[in-house]
Amino acid sequence: MWLGILVGALACYSLKLAGLSVPKSVLEDRRVQKIAALLPVALLAALTMTQTFSQKTHLSFDSRAVGLAVAVLAVLRRMSFLTVVVAAAVSAALFRLVI
Repeated sequence: MWLGILVGALACYSLKLAGLSVPKSVLEDRRVQKIAALLPVALLAALTMTQTFSQKTHLSFDSRAVGLAVAVLAVLRRMSFLTVVVAAAVSAALFRLVI
């Protein structure tokens, strides 16, 4: 087990070092900056979809999807963050209670 931890730590450190050793000319490229700005959004969206619609090895539609839908609607209506979170949690809880 410790060998796996050490290999993982070394891999993470190597990846970080590789990122730090990228030439400045590459980092100043407009395409690289545009991709770097959009990458966190794409990763967060993928993580959200994976956590919402998957259950182990199959797709599922449950209260998490209802909560996400309510949260999206609340965000589109420009509600505050706290309101979005509470609305999503309440709708998911009510869905679980009904179903």
